[in-house]
Amino acid sequence: MLDLANNTVQGPARALLADLSGPDQCNSANAIFCSWMAVGNVLGFSAGASGNWHKWFPFLMTRACCEACGNLKAAFLIAVVFLLFCMAVTLYFAEEIALEPKDAQQLSDSAPLLNGSRDDHDASSEQTNGGLSNGHADTNHVSPNSRAEDSTDAGSNSNKDDVEAFNDGPGAVLVKILTSMRHLPPGMYSVLLVMALTWLSWFPFFLFDTDWMGREVYHGDPKGNASERKAYDDGVREGAFGLLLNSVVLGIGSFLIDPLCRMIGARLVWAISNFIVFACMLATTILSWISYDLYSSKLQHIVGADKTVKTSALILFSLLGLPLSITYSVPFSVTAELTAGTGGGQGLATGVLNLAIVAPQIVVSLGAGPWDK
Repeated sequence: MLDLANNTVQGPARALLADLSGPDQCNSANAIFCSWMAVGNVLGFSAGASGNWHKWFPFLMTRACCEACGNLKAAFLIAVVFLLFCMAVTLYFAEEIALEPKDAQQLSDSAPLLNGSRDDHDASSEQTNGGLSNGHADTNHVSPNSRAEDSTDAGSNSNKDDVEAFNDGPGAVLVKILTSMRHLPPGMYSVLLVMALTWLSWFPFFLFDTDWMGREVYHGDPKGNASERKAYDDGVREGAFGLLLNSVVLGIGSFLIDPLCRMIGARLVWAISNFIVFACMLATTILSWISYDLYSSKLQHIVGADKTVKTSALILFSLLGLPLSITYSVPFSVTAELTAGTGGGQGLATGVLNLAIVAPQIVVSLGAGPWDK
């Protein structure tokens, strides 16, 4: 449920950010958004690296709940409290002017299901008129391609009532997101594809980063003897410290994104960040080989991390903060720029972009575990 809440919050928060900042400040606004994410990550990972939650919240420990259990309960409790507090602040301070949807805009999302024979406008003319197709024909001018060319007023009112009834249905939100994909600007399809492929590389890192430190850098085993379990725990805590450094770089990098995008363009910045991710992920494999080679050369297989390998791993975690800051901001800035001036198109496009993040997460969650095993 907490993960559902976090995923639900992200899309509307990004869309609200785009609405309040405007198209001229998309990069700056997303950089500030990213910097606050870094602050939260620093606080969370620093607490995770210490492992003292059970001392700060001793009332959570019982006879049936050990220190690790108390740490977990405290972490979830703080997460829920922070989520409620931040959403309350957002809802109170973020003033938003409600958009009055035009009849034609409603038809653009709902008509594909209500009227299967609806003709689409030419894509090139839609782009010159501002991006997403929202049905630009009004009551005073009817396009030659419009289905309403021979409609009577009574028929139009009847269709309008059908659309309004459809929009009030429980599946209207999902339908709008899915049907809006056919009205996206051509550039958005490239953004969605690259976003999905990018997160296919990030999610395994998020799932296995601390486990990698515990197993392949510290050579521990959570199911081994006492020394192996201790080495694994030390590695996991060191991995949390690496993520803390990652978040610091994430915060610093968020302030460099806007100047970089202005200097060389958002597309090139995003491409460079993905090549950095590729190089860092390749480096994890090289570090694992070196670490195992050093471990196997020891006569008694002393459990623990080689100092050079451990330092290199922490540097690797830190370097990944820069491309992560770009991943957290540039795609959303590009989406806001592509859909600016399209009425409700920004919110719908951001929702579709969130699907491009969630779909790889499902793929990795279902496939990474068996593959790792």
